[in-house]
Amino acid sequence: MNFTLYGHLDHWIVVDCGMMIRQDLPQAPLQVPNVDLLPSQGIVPQAILVTHGHEDHIGAIAWLWPRWQCPIHATPLAAGLLRLRFAEQQLPTDAIHVITPDEAMQSGPFDIRFLPLPHSIPESCALLLATPDHRILHTGDWKLDPEPLIGDPVYPQRFQALAPIDLVVGDSTNAPVSGHSRSEGDVARALETTIGACPGRVIVSCFASNLARVLALGRAAKACGRRVSLMGRSMERMVNVARGLGYLEDFPTLVPVRDLGYLPPEEVLVIATGSQGEPRSALSRLAQGQHTDFELQPGDSVIFSAKAIPGNELLIERLQAGLKRAHVTLYDERNHPELHASGHPAQDELQRLYGWLAPRRLLPVHGEFQHQQAHRVLAESLGIEVPWIPRNGDMLRFDNEGLSCLARHSLAPHIVTQNRIHPLEGLRAPAMSSMHRRSGILSLTLPVVRQPAGWARVGRLLWDTSHDLALDDTALADWLDDQLAMHEADTIAKLRQQLHAPLMHWLDEHLRHLPDVHLHIMAAEETSPLDS
Repeated sequence: MNFTLYGHLDHWIVVDCGMMIRQDLPQAPLQVPNVDLLPSQGIVPQAILVTHGHEDHIGAIAWLWPRWQCPIHATPLAAGLLRLRFAEQQLPTDAIHVITPDEAMQSGPFDIRFLPLPHSIPESCALLLATPDHRILHTGDWKLDPEPLIGDPVYPQRFQALAPIDLVVGDSTNAPVSGHSRSEGDVARALETTIGACPGRVIVSCFASNLARVLALGRAAKACGRRVSLMGRSMERMVNVARGLGYLEDFPTLVPVRDLGYLPPEEVLVIATGSQGEPRSALSRLAQGQHTDFELQPGDSVIFSAKAIPGNELLIERLQAGLKRAHVTLYDERNHPELHASGHPAQDELQRLYGWLAPRRLLPVHGEFQHQQAHRVLAESLGIEVPWIPRNGDMLRFDNEGLSCLARHSLAPHIVTQNRIHPLEGLRAPAMSSMHRRSGILSLTLPVVRQPAGWARVGRLLWDTSHDLALDDTALADWLDDQLAMHEADTIAKLRQQLHAPLMHWLDEHLRHLPDVHLHIMAAEETSPLDS
């Protein structure tokens, strides 16, 4: 979820307002930013600015906008997607204003310019936020793609003219990765070669929002003599909106899925949603033999043209196991990395952008702590000051004295169920117990992998609390390691349920006052001894 507030002279603007899917919870509900703190801080957003149309940047706007009913400024594609979402929620769309990349606007004391940067969705923009005293560049998600397929490569002069920038709020997602991210043009050629070598039907799964990838697949199908069909509502919606904006003018005519049975196998290409193993997605239904109009057959090929999002590994493994039972050939990022490109900058790209901007300071955002820390090391090697690595809930002040943290607020997760936003129920003590009254909130994030002998923790136990707790995190981590090895739950949701009572009792024995506990268990990828 991306949600950042900028305030100056009591005027507040929101940059992005995204959601995430909680795959670790039953029914995989949506999680949206917790904004309950804002009224107590006197914060009333006066505008929402959207950097691009990915769900983790726009997916919560329809849920939270009714609280503020302020103007929303977005580029054409993101605005089109937002209008569809607002219509579904029966909300008025007149607050959604279209702004073109490289256009300037004003909101209160902020002078704002939308600066186009390539990403894995068209019209992604960095935001220049200027006041009379300071200039901040909020990068959003970006990369330096010399051949983005849709849209133009970056213009260095546009960013060189901004130097020096006082503060960059910068994407850290691929900061540990050396070199340069792969170009969409290179992926397009690799897809055409791979599809051309497949003997039967080909099903390619990618993110619906990656229109450059969708366009590349349409062109590859045409070159290989295949007809194209779309599978998944989000894919159909995205292609329809993009076509209306003129982004897919040379995309081939689509064949309905129900008509694919009339075509020879070597003439079929299906573009489907579900690369992350989402249980209700098109690809999962195919793997389970539950699609009403299409059934996988031996000799078919399934291509994963997307990277596994951390936390989705177990879902993807389950999906791929189902596909293997259907005797199809699998191509994924592990054995064919050339079939996907990240939308985020590696180290060479970060260095190039900072060479243009000459930033004085960096605030590393996006990704996890290890990505932010790698970003900090890189920036400091370039002579850029990195005074703070932010966490969710940090209220920061930027002035002539530099960057400082005023307060750290604990934000309990908020989820959407039955069209209602409510706090995620924490792990609570049994009613008939001698446990002390609860004090504050403790948020624990536990990355795990499934092993033949039970579950195991991978990496660090992460925790945050609204109060100072005399918590021995080493002892807690050791205890959790012992507990994980004992449990044989087959899903993360069941594992969370099994840990509930033992965890509350352990905390009761080690803390004077028992907090409400939000336990987040996420699937992780096991590292090799060398990586460790």
